[in-house]
Amino acid sequence: MTKKRTRRRHTADQKAEALARHHLQKQDVSKVCEDMQLNPSVFYGWQKILFANAKLALDATAMPGGKSSRERELEREVTALRERLAKKDSVIAEISAEYVDLKKELGDP
Repeated sequence: MTKKRTRRRHTADQKAEALARHHLQKQDVSKVCEDMQLNPSVFYGWQKILFANAKLALDATAMPGGKSSRERELEREVTALRERLAKKDSVIAEISAEYVDLKKELGDP
């Protein structure tokens, strides 16, 4: 009878620690993997994910407490739409006032 292997789940903190040990503390991948009883291909998979998503982390933190470029773009769009809506509201109010005045002049009930 063969022993069934259970898949280990690593937390985001554990993955970040392993990647930091290699990239920041300059430890060899083999040493990190040996300490964590980890297959190097798993480590390199985490590294690939890290670099694939690095732009998101760097873009969102470009300014202290800053917003991503997408958030800034959406805020500009919302501002422009609010200005258009305000202009339309003022035109409608002006036309409505003229309509009421005209009704009064013509004596319509």
